[in-house]
Amino acid sequence: MTLVAGVDSSTQSCKVVIRDADTGALVCSGRASHPEGTEVDPAAWWEALEEAIADAGGFDDVAALSVAAQQHGMVVLDVDGEVIRPALLWNDTRSATAALHLISEVSAADYAARTGVVPVASFTATKLRWLRDAEPANATRVAAVALPHDWLTWRLRGFGPANTSPLGPVLTELTTDRSDASGTAYWSPSTGEYDLNLFELALGHTATLPRVLGAADQAGVTARLVDSANHAWLPDGIVVGAGAGDNAAAALGLGASSGDVIVSIGTSGTVFAVTDQPTTDAAGAVAGFASASADFLPLVATLNAARVLDSIAALLAVDYDELGRLALDAEPGADGLVLQPYFAGERTPNLPEATASVFGMTLASTTRPNLARAAIEGMLCGLADGLDAVTAQGVSVTRILLIGGAAQNPAVRAIAAQVFAAPIVVPAPGEYVADGGAAQAAWALTGRRPSWAAAIAAEPAPDFRAVIREQYAAHVAVGV
Repeated sequence: MTLVAGVDSSTQSCKVVIRDADTGALVCSGRASHPEGTEVDPAAWWEALEEAIADAGGFDDVAALSVAAQQHGMVVLDVDGEVIRPALLWNDTRSATAALHLISEVSAADYAARTGVVPVASFTATKLRWLRDAEPANATRVAAVALPHDWLTWRLRGFGPANTSPLGPVLTELTTDRSDASGTAYWSPSTGEYDLNLFELALGHTATLPRVLGAADQAGVTARLVDSANHAWLPDGIVVGAGAGDNAAAALGLGASSGDVIVSIGTSGTVFAVTDQPTTDAAGAVAGFASASADFLPLVATLNAARVLDSIAALLAVDYDELGRLALDAEPGADGLVLQPYFAGERTPNLPEATASVFGMTLASTTRPNLARAAIEGMLCGLADGLDAVTAQGVSVTRILLIGGAAQNPAVRAIAAQVFAAPIVVPAPGEYVADGGAAQAAWALTGRRPSWAAAIAAEPAPDFRAVIREQYAAHVAVGV
């Protein structure tokens, strides 16, 4: 049996899966937590990766691995390969003003044409502009810019600061892939090239950028890495795949194809599809990303997804299961109660300073069941608006693959079938981002993309209720 490993270095944790390269069968897995916050020292990711590999039993028998990770995070390195400051993550909104400055200097239409995206606070370019404006001394020191999966892949291959890495700070050995490069706002999915003028506009000077690999390319092989007690925790010679951004890896792990739209309910919410043509949305609602294959990945992201349910469950002093039971006790539309779920500002629509609101409160509508249902409906309506934006780019929808922890809640599934007009399919719970990394590792090892099938947990019967989205749109559109 040939074993391959996939890594998901997400916002909250590091997950590792080891699978049979031929069948995709899960052999073992591991996990370790990441610190909270919107900026994190990358050393924490490195420590969590070591811990997660150990939790999975080690990689001694693994032939290939690939790292998928949260997109957009800004990892800035000096000439010695040292991290200059904690990485700004995708959900750090302090760069919202920087995004507006970049748009004013280039124009939204030009940005979309050149990179497939319009800058928002999430993207790497806006974080670099923030660094240039807020921390000019640090900006001046930047010799290379990487994304989370780029940095981890580089370190696994033995590169990094001379005092901690066997091969030293060879910045030109940094690599990335199409999917993650497309989330920077200075790389074009259409041309496959960096737009160095846009990069320099953001940072203020040139710097080394990772080489962009194809989906089946090998970044290199692992170096032998040891812990503080000089015990090897990673053997040398393991093939390292190109890596990917988290959403692109999830699409790969699910085996998504044309007509499949993935709605992911995690810390953030995402709606994305695999297409054979790039998309360009000058309005900025749809990011024209690249996929982890040779295709494209039009994507809409929201900052508020499962955290909406967390907040309302805490307010009602119930767990997720009870929140769902309460929601199903209410009628579709929650007797007119509407929750606008912008608890953490919002990325789509681009309202970083927005707050959450409840509309339609009357003596009759203000009940625990209605509030529970309004929370789920509001979260899903925000994602349904995202689906509308994707389909407006010419993307067809055959079915919706609903993933993420919240998708396993029966109430979320049932209400999703009432909010979305397309059929809903809920894959079995799994680490699909890490699975995508494992699939990519097998691809890099063998030269053939594996065809592992995702198991299906549920297919709720279609039950579309127009009232839910109609009243959501009526309140949220005018903010009253």
